[in-house]
Amino acid sequence: MKPSDATEFTGHCLCGEIRFRGTFDDSHGLNACHCSQCRRWSGHVWAAILPKSMQIEGEPKWYRASDFARRGFCGTCGSSLFWQRDGSDIIDVAAGALDSPTGLKLLGHIFVADKGDYYEIADGLPQDPRE
Repeated sequence: MKPSDATEFTGHCLCGEIRFRGTFDDSHGLNACHCSQCRRWSGHVWAAILPKSMQIEGEPKWYRASDFARRGFCGTCGSSLFWQRDGSDIIDVAAGALDSPTGLKLLGHIFVADKGDYYEIADGLPQDPRE
């Protein structure tokens, strides 16, 4: 991968206690996740970047959300920030916690079979009932 394929990012939680920086692959966009866990975790849908590298300042709290992953958040303000699959070194980062401009584009929707009954998805992007 050429260095030009990587985009630098920074971000933080609402109160600023947790800050992070790193790079992500320019070829990746975002998929909005509509699963019930993501909706409960974030208050609606959740989208994340998959960083190539990342440094975290501060100590996020971790919650075991399922038998295969954990979710990271700020223990002070409660901002939902991270998702990590067991056994993976990669920590997904909430797109909503990134500093602007991100340059990211939403590519589609996943787990739409589990979406909330209070909204419609009408943006014309691809919808996958599962992942």
